[in-house]
Amino acid sequence: MGSRNVGIRDVARAAGVSATTVSHVLNDAPYARVSPETREKVKSTAARLGYGPNRLARALRSRKSGVLGLVSEDVATTPHAGRIILGADEAARARGYTLMIINTAGSADHGSRETDVESLLERQVDGILYATMYHRYLQAPANLGKVPSVLVDAVTADDSFPAVVPDEYGGAAAAVEALLAAGHTRIGFINNTEDVPSTVRRLQGFRDTLTRAGLDGSSAPVEPASSDAAGGYAAARRMLGSGHPPSGLFCYNDRMAMGAYRAAAELGLSIPGDLSVVGFDDQELIAASLHPGLSTVALPHYEMGAWAADRLIDAIEAESGEAPRTGADARGGTSGPVLLGCPLVTRGSVAAPPEQP
Repeated sequence: MGSRNVGIRDVARAAGVSATTVSHVLNDAPYARVSPETREKVKSTAARLGYGPNRLARALRSRKSGVLGLVSEDVATTPHAGRIILGADEAARARGYTLMIINTAGSADHGSRETDVESLLERQVDGILYATMYHRYLQAPANLGKVPSVLVDAVTADDSFPAVVPDEYGGAAAAVEALLAAGHTRIGFINNTEDVPSTVRRLQGFRDTLTRAGLDGSSAPVEPASSDAAGGYAAARRMLGSGHPPSGLFCYNDRMAMGAYRAAAELGLSIPGDLSVVGFDDQELIAASLHPGLSTVALPHYEMGAWAADRLIDAIEAESGEAPRTGADARGGTSGPVLLGCPLVTRGSVAAPPEQP
């Protein structure tokens, strides 16, 4: 088998390892956890098959650079969302591509974003990932469609680009189901006030899950507030200070849950003895540091980055005549964003409700 016909996946199959492992070994990735035995096996298999990619020769033949661009709206400076970049980078490396990143402020004007996209186009990237720091509607830069492009954690009004977003509805359902399973029937929701998809979808998931359980989801208590600790504190004080407070509380995010912990303490309520709390986002610096640890719903940042990179490469290779794994041009219309699951991370903040006198 000649080296021009051997790909990274051929080496992976022959060595009995994943394509990601092959990429880590052959690219000497410093963060890779690969045993010396596996490294030797991968290198000897690659040599036996004649695998030795020459990026310049491949670029000249295919007129492709082997580089993906990622425009990151503040994602690079957001610790938990930085896993989007890690997922995209590892998926790209596994398929022989390199990731080039530009970080742009989420508040930047539209012209600045077009300039950032143009900077990547001038460097001959084969395609672009456009990632936002939270799930929202995006007015895409006009030049984004000049090469195959995929949105991460964002959607456009006309679904003109493939996109991947968290399943906000399913995540909210998982949070409420955890409280129901513990025996709670009086459950409240502290929600965000900002007009973004997660505000709407998490509220829908909350109400519908209660209704499916035979409770009155439409009249369940909901307190909107700013999506930070101060907002969560104020909303929790209002809700828990009412005449018929809930025994279970679902919070829009972990920062609001942190505020709810403070409110509960001031009211003399123990968690989870008197009040069970579930958050959203799984920001480990918050969720794992609270006492007790906060049960919360994780956002699939790494998985979104990896899915988007794979989808983008499929589109690039379809354009260049290579056989893609899933087909479809990334600049064509789509049937809506791909939803990735938001799993529940169980810690110590949920227990059975206190017995009623």
